[in-house]
Amino acid sequence: MRRIKTFKTLTRAASAASFLTVQAIICVGTVYWAIAETLRMEGTAAIVLGVIFAIPSAYLLIVVSRMAYEAETDPANQ
Repeated sequence: MRRIKTFKTLTRAASAASFLTVQAIICVGTVYWAIAETLRMEGTAAIVLGVIFAIPSAYLLIVVSRMAYEAETDPANQ
C-alpha cells in the first residue's frame, strides 16, 4: 500500500510533529533546568550539561517527526 501524500496529510503531519516537538522540548528543558539549579551549575558546566542533553534530544525530535509523518500518511488511518 502506498502512503497518502496530499497537502492535507502533510500539514497534519507537520502539525503533529510540531506539537510533539514542543512538548518534548518543554520536558527536556525542565529536566535540564532542575538538574542545573539543583547542582548550582554556572558557565561552562551548564553549557556542557546542555550539550549532553542536546544530543539525545535531537535524536528524539527526529524520531517524533518520523513517527508523526508515518502515522498521518498511513492509508489505514484515513
